[in-house]
Amino acid sequence: MSNELSHEDLLDPSCCTHEGSQRKSHHSDKVKSNLVTRLNRIEGQIRGIKGLIEKDTYCDDVIHQISATQSALNSVAKILLEGHLKSCVVERIQEGDIEVLDEVLVTIQKLMKK
Repeated sequence: MSNELSHEDLLDPSCCTHEGSQRKSHHSDKVKSNLVTRLNRIEGQIRGIKGLIEKDTYCDDVIHQISATQSALNSVAKILLEGHLKSCVVERIQEGDIEVLDEVLVTIQKLMKK
């Protein structure tokens, strides 16, 4: 299974729905599978880091593993952000909801703090 997602994979017209005041995201099966696979790998990396600490592994080696895990988590965030921008945000702007831009800016600011 490839971990690469195409432009079309991220353009799911049913990405976002509003059910009352609750917003939900509906990713395609391919996108969801890709994200879950990545998160499972990250979960394994976290367990590995814990094991390294328990074994008193040299700090620099543990820090390198932490950096790799942070990078993997950033990749998940990028995939979600791209899909969100290309579907949910575009849809809301087309509906006249320009407040979504402020929401996106706050989200990007949070991601950039890390």
